[in-house]
Amino acid sequence: MLNNCTTKYLISLKFSTSLSVAALTLLCISAAVAHGVDANTQQFLQANHGTAIGPFLYIGAKHMLTGYDHLLFLLGVIFFLFRTRDILIYVSLFTLGHSLTLFFGVLENISVNAYLVDAIIGLSVVYKGFDNLGGFQRLFARQPNTKVAVLIFGLFHGMGLATKLQDFDLPEHDLWKNLLAFNLGVEIGQFVALLFMLILLNLWRRFDSYFSFAVVTNTLLMAAGLVLFGYQMTGYVLNV
Repeated sequence: MLNNCTTKYLISLKFSTSLSVAALTLLCISAAVAHGVDANTQQFLQANHGTAIGPFLYIGAKHMLTGYDHLLFLLGVIFFLFRTRDILIYVSLFTLGHSLTLFFGVLENISVNAYLVDAIIGLSVVYKGFDNLGGFQRLFARQPNTKVAVLIFGLFHGMGLATKLQDFDLPEHDLWKNLLAFNLGVEIGQFVALLFMLILLNLWRRFDSYFSFAVVTNTLLMAAGLVLFGYQMTGYVLNV
């Protein structure tokens, strides 16, 4: 009969393996569907000519919940944050960043290449996994300001959102209202995703394997970011 320690280890290993499989699945689909706009959403955005608070709220929430690049970055940001105060600070900085560029990008019609922006977003995931592994300290003997980095990458994530909306000829009349609803939807989606991730992480943190598998998990984050970066750069080269 298995003793308590062995049983606890097996449960921990099974839980860790399940999360690793989930991360691998996320890695495989992240490049293909991140920032995707489905056919129904495209049809609505192309046909809409007025204020539509509810639909834009829904589209924003759905876009965040299916934006795997955003979710991977958020996972990296909170992976080693254990205090609620720290989580709120970092998530607020990320929110501030992507809200600013989302609004100004669309309202001021700031045109950027969507592939290049999404490639940088992929690199943001690589950065966070590398940072979590202590890569900067080991290779460069210095640590970048993580709060500033999260804010800056938040700006790029917001521009990524803006480029998707700019693909559609949205009416100028009351555009700011629709954008506000879209951004609020993004925040709702982000809150739901963050809550789900924190529940899983808190469950995993009860086991010793959380730190044992930290290297594997953050290496997977880096791999996912590199896949996304490569996918977007390939799209850029093919569409230049």
